[in-house]
Amino acid sequence: MPRKEEFGIRLSRRAFLQHGSLFLAAGSVDLTEVFASDEQEVVRIGLVTDLHYADKPPAGSRHYRESQVKLAEAASEFEKHKPALLVELGDLIDAADSVDVEQGYLKTIDGEFKQLSDDRHYVLGNHCVDTLTKEEFLGAVEQKKSYYSFDRSGIHFIVLDSCFRNDGEPYGRKNFTWTDTNIPTAELEWLKSDLKESDKPTIVFAHQRLDVSNNHGVKNGADVRTILEESGRVKAVFQGHSHANDHNEIAGIHYCTLVAMVEGSGAENNGYSLLEIASTGDMRLNGFRKQEKYDWKT
Repeated sequence: MPRKEEFGIRLSRRAFLQHGSLFLAAGSVDLTEVFASDEQEVVRIGLVTDLHYADKPPAGSRHYRESQVKLAEAASEFEKHKPALLVELGDLIDAADSVDVEQGYLKTIDGEFKQLSDDRHYVLGNHCVDTLTKEEFLGAVEQKKSYYSFDRSGIHFIVLDSCFRNDGEPYGRKNFTWTDTNIPTAELEWLKSDLKESDKPTIVFAHQRLDVSNNHGVKNGADVRTILEESGRVKAVFQGHSHANDHNEIAGIHYCTLVAMVEGSGAENNGYSLLEIASTGDMRLNGFRKQEKYDWKT
């Protein structure tokens, strides 16, 4: 059996002994295939979503405890390929009946996630703030804001927060219905301003989907898409929430929904990815296990 330290993450002894066998057939992706010429700069980003970690038995297709060991496999792969940053696209934890229990879930799984990179980013999912408030979640993961932007290697990145009710109230303390998801006016105005101030190609990270109008979609998603399209700089949106692979291209913007890590038992049901972005704007999503692969050329 491999040693814990080989995975680049401090997996608890109990979890390792219970689930270590999952790594014996760990998935791998060959990144040696030519993606960009030597003259092009490439930034690499690790992506995970919908871990729903909780110390509770499985429910249906969701295996909450196994997300801890699935994350450790992702850590091992990320360690090989050295992404510049990591992004967790929401629902890092599952819902709990009390603040203390939910804080315990968060402390456990973020204790693992924070070991992967100092440059890491959290998108708020509805389960992240089922019992906790946004301030409690963000404080625990040491992130100042729920929506913000940053630049890395000539690329502009935007993190959005759709965990607001239709009346503008933020999610928290079981005060919402998960299908009532919205981006409020203040955030829309910030988004417009942020995109105007940047001249760089832009990638957006979200939890709830911006490309559909069903229960998994942001209710004012069309308004958000209009802002993204008018900027002329947004290349792709990466999102989670609906747990299955999906991809739509709308007005030249790729909307890529990533597979949930919590779904299914065993390593073969894991899912995570490495996104590569070339200075030309070409993109490749390298999918592991259940995550699909995409190549997008400009």
